[in-house]
Amino acid sequence: MADVTVLGAGAAGLAVAARLKARGMDCVVLERGPGVATSWRGRYDRLRLHTIRSLSGLPGFPIPREYGRWVRRDDLVRYLEAYAERFGIDVRTGTTVAGVKPGADGWSLRLDDGSERSARTLVVATGYLHTPVVPQWPGLQSWPGTLIHSAEYRNAEPFRGRDVLVVGPGNSGAEIATDLAEGGAASVRLAIRTPPHIVRRETAGWPAQMNGLLLGRLPERLFNPMAAAMARVEMPDLRRYGIDRPAEGLKTRLRTHRYVPVQDVGIVRDVVAGRVRPVAAVRGFTATSVELADGTSVQPDVVIAATGYGTGLRDLFEDTSLFDETGVPLVHGGAPARPGLFFVGYDVTLGGMLRQVALESRRVARAIPG
Repeated sequence: MADVTVLGAGAAGLAVAARLKARGMDCVVLERGPGVATSWRGRYDRLRLHTIRSLSGLPGFPIPREYGRWVRRDDLVRYLEAYAERFGIDVRTGTTVAGVKPGADGWSLRLDDGSERSARTLVVATGYLHTPVVPQWPGLQSWPGTLIHSAEYRNAEPFRGRDVLVVGPGNSGAEIATDLAEGGAASVRLAIRTPPHIVRRETAGWPAQMNGLLLGRLPERLFNPMAAAMARVEMPDLRRYGIDRPAEGLKTRLRTHRYVPVQDVGIVRDVVAGRVRPVAAVRGFTATSVELADGTSVQPDVVIAATGYGTGLRDLFEDTSLFDETGVPLVHGGAPARPGLFFVGYDVTLGGMLRQVALESRRVARAIPG
């Protein structure tokens, strides 16, 4: 039995394993996919990190300079592969854990092939972008068009000449809408329920990530109006194009909904130019149309649901009291949730996901007895 078993060979799992190995601890990483960075491999082709290279590397091995300031998806995968090789991390691919419960000596893992495995210490690093979520809209079964989750989207080529409705104005939805507009879709609409906070990825070379790091500790009463004022200076008024200004402050929304702002990599330009048309939120489907919350309807060929992910943890663990109603661990990021049980990579901050998991991996590695 290894000293520590880690679930998930993404950035968080690999970082924890590397820090544990540096302490001389035996560690095995179980990964459901065919290789490390499975979730990153499945993201859309044009994806780049929204955080700068120098603040996105994992402990002990920075991201190579030749990958540029805004690292591409494929380069990040190569980096994580190199990271696992550099530290000699024992990754067991094609290993899916179907259930977790307390065991006689730590934790008992039930694998999907019916076998069982024991873990004295278990670190869960499967991530909060684990299980695609598609709302159960009324009438969906009667609609004859094509519906996919954004997790299935790779590029615009299959949608060339087609009428597409993207649902959800988060980072994935906004970037996919821009990709479709640039890639030859006949029509692109973006369904918006809650107006997004939009920031420029960088201004005069200054990345938005640095604003999050420098100002993120301010209380909401100071941060919210400051962020709103910055947005009014940076961004055109999009109300005339169908996107209202957010009613809830950015930091309040981060706290209440784990929300991060949309980084503009083309969506503002495309909305202003009419290449992407904002519409109201989806209310339901009929046999001929998609009904919107403002009483109008549209007739797209394809709906792409950029409607988020769940952690999948409530279905994995016998003890569901470990999680809130959204499936996020109540205790994570360093402290044990139960004796011998840690969760890492579930915190959402304005300073960047990869930077955060690098910090958390050090805390977890220090917290596990040698």
